[in-house]
Amino acid sequence: MAFKIGLLGLGTVGAGTAEILLSPENRHPLLQELEIYRVGVRDISRSRSLQLPQNVLTTDLESIVTDPEIDIVVELIGGLEPARSLILKAIANGKHVVTANKAVIARYGSEIFDAANEKGIYVMLEAAVGGGIPVIQTLKQSLGQNRIQTVTGIVNGTTNYILTRMQTEGADFAEVLADAQKLGFAEADPTADVDGLDAADKIAILASLAFGGRIKLEDVYCEGIGQVSAADIDYADKLGFVIKLLAIARDNTSDGDRTGGESEQLSIRVHPTLVPKTHPLANVNGVYNAILVEGEPIGQLMLYGRGAGAGPTASAVVSDIMNIAAILKTETIPIPHPLLSCTHQHYCKIAPIEELVTRFYARFLTRDTPGVIGMLGTCFGDRKVSLESVVQTGIHGELAEIVVVTHDVREGNFQQAIDEIRQMESIDKVASILRVL
Repeated sequence: MAFKIGLLGLGTVGAGTAEILLSPENRHPLLQELEIYRVGVRDISRSRSLQLPQNVLTTDLESIVTDPEIDIVVELIGGLEPARSLILKAIANGKHVVTANKAVIARYGSEIFDAANEKGIYVMLEAAVGGGIPVIQTLKQSLGQNRIQTVTGIVNGTTNYILTRMQTEGADFAEVLADAQKLGFAEADPTADVDGLDAADKIAILASLAFGGRIKLEDVYCEGIGQVSAADIDYADKLGFVIKLLAIARDNTSDGDRTGGESEQLSIRVHPTLVPKTHPLANVNGVYNAILVEGEPIGQLMLYGRGAGAGPTASAVVSDIMNIAAILKTETIPIPHPLLSCTHQHYCKIAPIEELVTRFYARFLTRDTPGVIGMLGTCFGDRKVSLESVVQTGIHGELAEIVVVTHDVREGNFQQAIDEIRQMESIDKVASILRVL
């Protein structure tokens, strides 16, 4: 029995997926039962090194998702449209779907999964987060018996590459970004990566799986790495930290006992973070990704690997195809598998960022006047912000540089103190504010 695959897109990941499907030797025997039936591309005449079966290419993508011969549609064109519409049309026509499109799932997952559940269709998305790292199925299946407390990840290779080079070379953000663009590690328009939007899409998906509820993307707090300077990297190093763009989803309930519904309070956020050098994520460098899951009774579990690229992402795509094929092969009438389908319906309640309790690092440029450190301490104290350390690091012209690190404090209180500090005559500039893990 051959399962016919309709492939939408033949870019980097699409070509990598096709290459695996066309060379099943020394891989799982189920791959020999998967047939590339149609492939949707923008330009049929384009020269390709990949040797595809004759007459499989078409520019009519809609004909693929409506073709009665096709069992599984693999969406790898990216972007929001026409990807969303094609996925929904594939579902309406009884096709199972595999996608690597985190943007579509993060924004339209509710619509897509409602349609899939109504039709008894699988929508699989292992490749949407972490490239080849098997985090989706790990959360769905292997850790399903755990109460997940926190998911913390480095899930964007571009920003991790930039921050790693800033750390090792002492260079500033703009300089490293320009070089990363020349080397192909950053897009010509890097906004989605450096502003944290890509990571926000991914943590929304992971949080939904970890905590068994739907996530509204607009509730995810998002902050990019553009404000991180070489000075911050250097001070972090001296204080025993490295700076990483972290995506964090945390259950704020005291006992971790989630019953779902409106009572649930989660913290979901993306921002640059000072990470202790002893932390498992501190040594995840370059374009690599890692996701640290903490739960009960598992404790800590970290998944690590290449977070992008043809090989890793295609590996995840084909894994999903094989999962669907295995179900179709063994069940006469496919019944939604409780560990593979999306069954949760309620929306998780997300705590506002002002309620976050965390440590902070802040760097100030001040006029070199007597008592300025005391004034900072008084202002923080009035807002119930306890300081762990205060260091005057040096003089820059007529300005002194002061770095503070707080104990755990409520974000809203800290930000109120910062607003007041900005109004002080002795404060020239609040140069940097970063959270501390």
